[in-house]
Amino acid sequence: MRLKTLFLVLLCSVCTFPVRAQVTLPSFFSDNMVLQRDCPIHLWGWAGADEKIEIHFKGQIRKTIATNDGNWSTYLDASAYGGPYTLVVKGEQSEVEFNNVLIGDVWLCSGQSNMEFHLNDANNAMAEISGADYPGIRLFTVGRATGNHPKMDVGGTWHSCSPSTAGDFSAVGYFFGKEIHSNTHIPIGLICSSWGGTVAETWTSPDGIRDIPEFTQKLSESEKIDMDSFEQTNLTRKAAFEKALNADPGIAEKWYATGSSPTFDGSMCLPQAWSGTALTDMNGTVWFFIEITLSDNPVGKQAVLSLGRIDDADITWINGVEVGRTTGYQKERLYAFDTGILKKGKNVITISVSDYSGEGGFSGQRDQLYLEIGGTKLPLAKEWKYKVAVDSRKYGYVEFGPNAYPSLLYNGMIAPLTGLPIRGVIWYQGESNDYNPTLYRTLFPNLINDWRARWNNEFSFYWVQLANYRSIDKMPQDSKWAEIREAQTQALSLPKTGQAVTIDIGEADDIHPKNKKDVGKRLALHALKLDYGKKNIVADGPTFRSMKTKKNKIIISFDNAGSGLVSKDGNEFINGFAIAGKDNKFVWAKAKICGNVVIVWNDTLLHPVAVRYGWSDNPGQLNLYNKEGLPATPFRTVSYTHLRAHETGAY
Repeated sequence: MRLKTLFLVLLCSVCTFPVRAQVTLPSFFSDNMVLQRDCPIHLWGWAGADEKIEIHFKGQIRKTIATNDGNWSTYLDASAYGGPYTLVVKGEQSEVEFNNVLIGDVWLCSGQSNMEFHLNDANNAMAEISGADYPGIRLFTVGRATGNHPKMDVGGTWHSCSPSTAGDFSAVGYFFGKEIHSNTHIPIGLICSSWGGTVAETWTSPDGIRDIPEFTQKLSESEKIDMDSFEQTNLTRKAAFEKALNADPGIAEKWYATGSSPTFDGSMCLPQAWSGTALTDMNGTVWFFIEITLSDNPVGKQAVLSLGRIDDADITWINGVEVGRTTGYQKERLYAFDTGILKKGKNVITISVSDYSGEGGFSGQRDQLYLEIGGTKLPLAKEWKYKVAVDSRKYGYVEFGPNAYPSLLYNGMIAPLTGLPIRGVIWYQGESNDYNPTLYRTLFPNLINDWRARWNNEFSFYWVQLANYRSIDKMPQDSKWAEIREAQTQALSLPKTGQAVTIDIGEADDIHPKNKKDVGKRLALHALKLDYGKKNIVADGPTFRSMKTKKNKIIISFDNAGSGLVSKDGNEFINGFAIAGKDNKFVWAKAKICGNVVIVWNDTLLHPVAVRYGWSDNPGQLNLYNKEGLPATPFRTVSYTHLRAHETGAY
């Protein structure tokens, strides 16, 4: 019995000692995949140390040997588009077979929520999905992942595009791929790697972001973190922070009550987001206070308090009486109330603002902050006192999402893909970078150059310019979204780039407009023209080229006028223009098309020096297009810096 046992042990030792690890590849090598045509096909993966690997594909055989740490890599010859094919990868003890493989063009679809937005939720979703039977289009959605160091693989698998798979894929990606495939019949592989609410810096590689001063320190901090230990500690700190939120001292001590204001921490001119102030990088609750003086008794009149948008939640009191509360950073605060709570003389408005994640504070426009009594508006866009009630920073809690540190999403969701040859990128992002549009002028082109460097390929890169969103301005205003659009337009100076202008297909009350079909088609115009040889396609709407002044009028010339400029709605006048003199005060202007130029003027402004077009979060119904049906790109002819220089004589 003992001899038999010893024999079995020895037999098992002989059998198991030489067994090697199974040969494996990253998850994006799977059945139904698309491999990039017309370039060497890169394959790589893992096996046992020094294991011999053999690949069979389309009559080609490649042999390689894994390194001591089990990594292997090889290339197949470039191939024209076609398929389906079978790819076999053999190790010494195992093999993997991939079926229904196509050779075609692989496009990476990335960005934030408007790229993530599913076909299920788009306009005419049921009809689109029922017709989404395209075996030549393949879909891969990258699983959400973050990392403070580059990962080796992503979650996901390839699916053939069908009514059962298309609905859960990116709507923009689907419509883009459908347009390309329908026009070229080339197999199209779409890889969607996106995450809602994310900033450009988290999608940029460590080497790509390290030298931008605003991120150097945070990147260094991130790279030193033991992520597993950090997340556990952070959860404990988060619990303490949330407990403090629920025990707001302002509520307990009745800071809203008349005569009970606390000792203030400072003052802030509202509306104001918290970034760039003493409240930067904090979540929590901050109370705001302002005194207003009324010259008479307003009893019996209609009264409304307007506060614009607040991120994330507010409770608002007047003279100690609650007049409204709202949760949701996209919602307008408009509180009607009984004027019986007002009085002649001094009145106090108190607002408790709670921010749970991301940016906090007041995100509306200046003209949205007012108290209206009997039809008369009292502006409230002025200095308010504030008191911090709960500050996440005091608990050591860091809001740990994909925006917590630079490069987290690059490491988790882009780095594993960089060995995979691709045709290009389509990108929809920018909304979350409106905290600093000036910085986005650096961040966005830097990201494009960074990705091209990581792939070692100057591939095509096309993006969606931000759509119209929020309420329409009654008067010309400054706009962070307009500045983001300008930064996006400036990135067109990079080679092999294109921009889909969507200023006409957004929704005022929804940051996720449902018309994704036109978005995908406008992106596809650039690809068809630059990547697929359709040279006669007009891919852009009118874009500002130059201006000249003639008496009290400014004459604007355009590139990309196509077959000619048109007023889409047939109106004699063109909407969306504003004009300014040396005082930098913009007023609405009249504008008309005259041949291939637009003439802009305001009868009260004799010496105009600058023009804006569509310069607003939501400029309303713009009607300047080319005859091919593409909208003009929003622009401004001169920056504030230039205007100030003009005013001082230095221009």
